Amino acid sequence: MLLSHLITLAVLQGLTEFLPISSSAHLILTPRLLGWSDQGLAFDVAVHVGTLSAVVLYFRTELRRMAMEWFASVSGRGTGPEGRLAWAVLLGTIPVGLAGLLLKDWVETVLRSPLVIAWATIGFGVLLGLADWLGKRVRNEHSLGVLDVLFIGIAQALALIPGTSRSGATMTAGLMLGLTREAAARFSFLLSIPVIVLAGALEIKGLIQSPDAVHWPTLIGGALVSAVSAFACIHFFLKWIARLSMWPFVVAPYPVGAGARNRSRRFFL
Repeated sequence: MLLSHLITLAVLQGLTEFLPISSSAHLILTPRLLGWSDQGLAFDVAVHVGTLSAVVLYFRTELRRMAMEWFASVSGRGTGPEGRLAWAVLLGTIPVGLAGLLLKDWVETVLRSPLVIAWATIGFGVLLGLADWLGKRVRNEHSLGVLDVLFIGIAQALALIPGTSRSGATMTAGLMLGLTREAAARFSFLLSIPVIVLAGALEIKGLIQSPDAVHWPTLIGGALVSAVSAFACIHFFLKWIARLSMWPFVVAPYPVGAGARNRSRRFFL
């Protein structure tokens, strides 16, 4: 892989994993639209490791408190707000875990097309805009009940459709439930941790079974670049979103969706 390709794809993964725009759409379409060779499964694993390390590092203090209170609740010593938030993250992961196991082959074959990516990218961008416009934005992530968490979890499962942003889907659901923009973003980022772990485990399984050779400098470089870009993305997004709206992310996916749709037309014609 050329260094310019490595940096471009790793930065895209780091940014789009946590912004409400689709990381899968960018990783699939960028090489196709630019005429690059496919980056391969090993590189996808590496950049996911990078984004995982970034979100864990950024939320290290919250994660430590959540873990302590969660273990306290398991041992019968009571549950505080951070412990309940930990349970919410685990509960919200169940829908996407089940959907991933049941629909993995279908998602990776039938739905991995430019046309699906185009309509999913544009359609879920519109839903995000409506949720941001109509949502009351008065609740925080600690106010989520069981049904709220399951609703967000089901929205996250829809992000298995290529072109659908995982963070965009979960933030949209959170805004629909009345969360503030900051609360919807924070819960989305925390919810990403077990999802990235599960997705990474499946990708590593495929990597182990693959006969292709592993080029470690490329993988390490991709992981480092994606980690830096993801950490910066989380930091600045949480500061920025408190003052501005989600509308830039409603408009931003349109060129990607339009490009995918045009490519699909050329393919069919």
